[in-house]
Amino acid sequence: MPESDRRLTWWQGLIFLAVAALVVVLDFISKEWVRSHIPPGGSLPEIGRLTIVHVQNSGAAFGIFTNQAVLLSLVAIAGLVVVLVFLKYLSEVGFAGGIALSLVFAGALGNLIDRLRFGVVTDFIYVRLWGDVFWPAFNVADSAITLGALSLAIIALVNLRKKDAARAGTGKAGD
Repeated sequence: MPESDRRLTWWQGLIFLAVAALVVVLDFISKEWVRSHIPPGGSLPEIGRLTIVHVQNSGAAFGIFTNQAVLLSLVAIAGLVVVLVFLKYLSEVGFAGGIALSLVFAGALGNLIDRLRFGVVTDFIYVRLWGDVFWPAFNVADSAITLGALSLAIIALVNLRKKDAARAGTGKAGD
C-alpha cells in the first residue's frame, strides 16, 4: 500500500479522539462517583450478579505488580506511545481497528490518570461468576482496554486469513 494511503485522515483522527475522550470522561466520572459515595472497601447491595464496590488497586490486572506505581505508569506511557505509533497504520486496520485502538488508548490513559493522581487505580465493578466466585474488581478503563485488545486480535486474525487466502489464490501458498 502506498505511504499516502496509510496516512491518518482528519476524520479518522477525529473519531479516534472522540471515542477516546468519551471513554476517558466516562471512566473519570464513574471513578469520581465511587470515590465520593462509597468508602474504600465498601459496596452497594448486589444487583443480580453485579456489585458496585470501592477497591483501591495498587497493582495491575488481577492484583499483580502490587505497589509498583512508577513501573505501571511507565508501562502505561509506553503503551500510549505504541498506540500513537500504530495510528500511522490506521487505514490497514480499518474503522473497527481505529475504534479498538482508541479504546486501548483511552483505557490506558484513564488508569494512568488515577495512578498519577492517587498512586492507585479505583476499581468498582465486581461480578459474581457462580456461587461465591467473583471476577476481580475492574473499571471502565479496564473494560475499554480489554474490549479494544480483543477487537485488535480478532481484526489481526481476520486480516491474516484474508492474506493467506489471497496468497493461496495466486498460487504463492507456502512461500
